[in-house]
Amino acid sequence: QVQLVESGGGLVQAGGSLRLSCAASLYRLFRINTMAWYRQAPGKQRELVAAITNGGNTNYADSVKGRFTISRDVAENTWYLQMNSLKPEDTAVYYCNLEYLAGVNLLDAWGQGTPVTVSS
Repeated sequence: QVQLVESGGGLVQAGGSLRLSCAASLYRLFRINTMAWYRQAPGKQRELVAAITNGGNTNYADSVKGRFTISRDVAENTWYLQMNSLKPEDTAVYYCNLEYLAGVNLLDAWGQGTPVTVSS
């Protein structure tokens, strides 16, 4: 009933840019609460990178503030992560996450993950 499809990862040199996309297909009566991006580097825990609420409020990890921007297309149930001034430490698998309401239940779903590699 909920499917997320990510795209946009790849290999880029330090200082470069990438844009990730996540498109959600969900049952029409479900309500989106928050769209987010997480990442997981080798040997590290998954961490929140950026999130945008249904009301349009955003928050970012300190490490990406000023470099990454999360945005969304409400009509298309799609959200994006524009990543600028990339650093080698941004290398990770990036996952999109959708938090949604199914009736009174707050649930979430994950994308398949897309790798981002930043070379120095």
